[in-house]
Amino acid sequence: EVQLVESGGGLVQPGGSLRLSCAASGFPFSTYAMSWVRQAPGKGLEWVSGITVGGSRDYAGFAKGRFTISRDNTQNTLYLQLNSLKTEDSAIYYCALRNDWSSRGQGTQVTVSS
Repeated sequence: EVQLVESGGGLVQPGGSLRLSCAASGFPFSTYAMSWVRQAPGKGLEWVSGITVGGSRDYAGFAKGRFTISRDNTQNTLYLQLNSLKTEDSAIYYCALRNDWSSRGQGTQVTVSS
C-alpha cells in the first residue's frame, strides 16, 4: 500500500523559504516518478513539479526559478525547496505518484503572509 507523509510546512513571510519533505513507504520508491501538487482554498489540485526515476525535473511556470524538487532514494524521501515565496503560494502541498494524484498523503500547509 502506498503511503506518503508530507511535512515541513508552516507560516512564512513573503520572500521566505521552506523545505517540504515527503516520506514514502509501501512501494519501491526509487522506481516511481513523483510529483508535488498543491491546493489553495476553494481551488482544485494544481501540479507544481515532477521528478522522474532518473532525476529529470520539470516545473509549472509559477515554480520555475523559485522551487526545487529532489529525491533521496536511499531515504525514500521526496523534497521540495520553496524559495522567494509569495502570498499566492499559500496552499496545502501534497506529494503523489506522478501518474496517480489520488495516492497523495494528508498534505502539509504552507501559509505565506506578513
